[in-house]
Amino acid sequence: MLITKFAIPEVIFGNGSIKYLAPCARRLGAKRVLLVSDPGVEKAGWVEVVMDLLRKDAIECVYFNEVSSNPRDVQVHKGAELYIENGADVIVGIGGGSPIDAAKGISTIVGNGGKIRDYEGANKIMRPLPPMIFIPSTAGSGSDVSQFCIITDIERQVKMSIISRSLVPNLSIIDPMILATKSRELIAASAVDALAHAVESYVSRMASPFSEPQSMQAIQLFMENVREAVDSKSLEALKNLSIASTAAGMAFSNAGLGIAHSLAHSIGGRFDVLHGMVHPVLLPSVMRFNLMSRPKKLARVGYQVTGIQCKSEEAQALKGIEYLEKLFLDLGATCRLNDMLPNDNELELLCHKALADACTLTNPREATCEDLMSICEAAW
Repeated sequence: MLITKFAIPEVIFGNGSIKYLAPCARRLGAKRVLLVSDPGVEKAGWVEVVMDLLRKDAIECVYFNEVSSNPRDVQVHKGAELYIENGADVIVGIGGGSPIDAAKGISTIVGNGGKIRDYEGANKIMRPLPPMIFIPSTAGSGSDVSQFCIITDIERQVKMSIISRSLVPNLSIIDPMILATKSRELIAASAVDALAHAVESYVSRMASPFSEPQSMQAIQLFMENVREAVDSKSLEALKNLSIASTAAGMAFSNAGLGIAHSLAHSIGGRFDVLHGMVHPVLLPSVMRFNLMSRPKKLARVGYQVTGIQCKSEEAQALKGIEYLEKLFLDLGATCRLNDMLPNDNELELLCHKALADACTLTNPREATCEDLMSICEAAW
């Protein structure tokens, strides 16, 4: 029997749940919080909401917002210096995957020292981290519940995957009301990111009886709610996308991902592309590549996506992939690599970098650089 483990944080979920931040922080010993966010979340007014909640409970707040859409190593180191200089004791991150990953990186340096690149890969964080509370502002990254942290190494132009049980926060507060302030484009991109997490974790080499139901629930909720969430920002649909993102985050945190994410990290590290924009481009081609290794599972995904029963597993899977391609177009997503990259001159280099990414290890089918090139060419 395969021996598995399943790590998740404490989760507080529901409309208005952000109001519980201060007592939760106090329970973790907070007297002076380092709050990590970015200018977009700040502009939407949520940073001020968090600061007010902390102030009313007499918790001091040091604010750090120097976080880009793909958080950089230099930003992490600067945030760690701010934490130490101000004697902070708890880290709160509010935003999408970028501020939350930056907060994880900061926490890693505060607890373990050195440079963030020292922790690239799996299980290299050896000492405890400061308490962490995360509040996601998008339904997509799953970083608020996961063991993953993605940071860009500026010098190497690589998005580093850092994976450790230590990166699972103490608490995730998931308030779907925050999503209503997001743009149509960001809601769609985040939701497709969650779908990619669900599909890749479902077919992963490390998928387990604990992760698989989470993956399938995420796919079901994505299909049932994404159009309504994008078109009307229905609070019910946004709530269900938040559940989908959380379920997918729990799944991939424990089962791992695959080469769609390896390639997305490689492309994002080199060209600073928004992570959620890459998956509508790559996911269908990656699913076709993996079909021979996971026909039964991808057939089940195909049925979940279309609701149509086909005669063979291959036909069922392909029907689902084709349906997703059309859905991504309907959502207004960029669906070709040549609309995202300046040219194809660096594809081979990008594929070589993707091979070294930790997500490649859990892809269900062995992949060579030539295989990754074929996937990119099919998506070009």
